Amino acid sequence: MIHTCDVAIVGGGPAGSSCAWALRRAGVQAVVFDAAAFPRQKVCAGWVTPRVFRALELDPEEYRATGLVLQDVRAFRTGIVRGRRTVATQYDAVVSYAIRRLEFDDYLLRRAAVPVHDRARVTSIRREDGRWIVNERVAARTLVGAGGHFCPVARMLNPAAPTDRDVVVAKELEVPVDPASCAVDGLRPELFFCRDLDGYGWCVRKGGYVNIGFGRRGSQGFQQHLADFSQWLRAIGAAPPDVLDWRTWKGHAYRLRVPGRRVAGDGVLLIGDAAGLAWPESGEGIAPAVESGLAAARVIVAAGTAGEADARREHDRLTAPTGERWNVPIPAAVSRTLLQVPAVARLALDRWFLRTAA
Repeated sequence: MIHTCDVAIVGGGPAGSSCAWALRRAGVQAVVFDAAAFPRQKVCAGWVTPRVFRALELDPEEYRATGLVLQDVRAFRTGIVRGRRTVATQYDAVVSYAIRRLEFDDYLLRRAAVPVHDRARVTSIRREDGRWIVNERVAARTLVGAGGHFCPVARMLNPAAPTDRDVVVAKELEVPVDPASCAVDGLRPELFFCRDLDGYGWCVRKGGYVNIGFGRRGSQGFQQHLADFSQWLRAIGAAPPDVLDWRTWKGHAYRLRVPGRRVAGDGVLLIGDAAGLAWPESGEGIAPAVESGLAAARVIVAAGTAGEADARREHDRLTAPTGERWNVPIPAAVSRTLLQVPAVARLALDRWFLRTAA
């Protein structure tokens, strides 16, 4: 028997759950499909800015009161891999929060309070009588692709494979630690840029957990860069030695936003990583995922079914990156030197990671 609803959302991460939450509040029937069973781990440094909580109308203290990890961030330590100098950037207030994706994604999906088909990989999508039939189980007027890099809805709209430079490759490990003996300060995540500035590694403590990882634009030379980063962390004692075997880290890939990629079709919308909305400078995907999910819900509520022109306009207006990377062709050696200047390091953090100018 095929169940009928208004919207079928493929993917239950922050994009899909935010869209489902907003649709339910507007009285629109939505169903979520996800290949995983929640809670599930996600490769991610795991920090979110206050704008995410504002967009979701979620009080950080309300989230924290549930017993979930929410680590205040008031500073950053930045440097260059194999470099000799780091810069500490301090803020007067909380500018970000470190979360565990295992907890955060599960919380948002449960908060959406819609039917969820988990452990349900989408293997078939077909169009019939103006509705989308998903896995021969659900028929919906509108289909939302929120399944990340390998989202079947995204592949349907964009069958061509992305170029290597349009994909971020990342590996990380998140493990429990003793906060008293961990070298990573919970209030101050650490970011270490590659020498060519095409990627960076991180050390983020979240209460009693530490997340160490590395991400880079494109897969070329990725393993060597990752090994260099791990060996360098070991040499400077920046993290517990038992977590620095990068061969045990978990991997993930996701798209960056590029011109020409379709984000909508006849009754179809793409959001989050499925739409390739990660910010190009930092690879941050949670904020654009949440904002695009809410934008998609507004389009669906306003139009009933999403026409491509309207959806593109809404997506472009609400999720187009602002404060883009500096497009001045500065040699990498000069850029590395500039990032060791405190004022420049702060500007990079504000524009690339915190998006305070957005």
